[in-house]
Amino acid sequence: MLQERRALITGASSGIGKATALAFAESDIHVALVSRSQTKLEEVAKAAMDYGVTAKAYSVDLADVAHVGERIAAIAEDFGAIDILVNNAGMGYTGALQDTPLADWQTILDLNLTSVFQCIQAILPGMRQRHRGTIINIASVAGHQVFPNWGAYCVSKFGLVALSKTLAIEERAKGIRVVTISPGSVNTPIWDTDTVQADFDRSQMLTPEIVAQSVLYTALLPEQAVVEEMLLMPNAGTF
Repeated sequence: MLQERRALITGASSGIGKATALAFAESDIHVALVSRSQTKLEEVAKAAMDYGVTAKAYSVDLADVAHVGERIAAIAEDFGAIDILVNNAGMGYTGALQDTPLADWQTILDLNLTSVFQCIQAILPGMRQRHRGTIINIASVAGHQVFPNWGAYCVSKFGLVALSKTLAIEERAKGIRVVTISPGSVNTPIWDTDTVQADFDRSQMLTPEIVAQSVLYTALLPEQAVVEEMLLMPNAGTF
């Protein structure tokens, strides 16, 4: 009998996080869903449970970094030992660096980078204890190359890539795998937010479901193997 697996997914109420939750559920992985919107999360949880897995919704504001660690640790205590942590929550931001207010800079780094650090610190002790676990961080092509007017966002994603690479080296001997998935443009609600001003052809972008299948693939690899870094781009070559 296959061992039951439990995943915690942040940013699970829409986009890549939602698609990943449903892909995991279809593959018999129980899912703890984290985002700000309890209502949206409960809709995703209901859809996930249709596959016969346990799915629970946990409303957490990951931008409130001072309390992220304790909230995520409490979720793991309630839901059960987390085998797979998917750090997907994040925000987009456009604007020239010279015009970026300090408060905006702090907000994007808090959500896109520091909250991931806090989620990892909350879940890692349990993984170390069991000498197994997979941490999947959703970065971006903007963590590998820079784009004008995306400075703060690029800095947050470059930081996330560095965090992932360092963590991978530190935890490898403890049986823990760390994966960085860096998609190009994905057609998600991030393009509809107030902090992003960009006009791209969204029909040429990756879909959340394509990214989710890549996340699932890395999670289901035999424990002796790991995809440490994946750059996933639309075949049309869109940013």
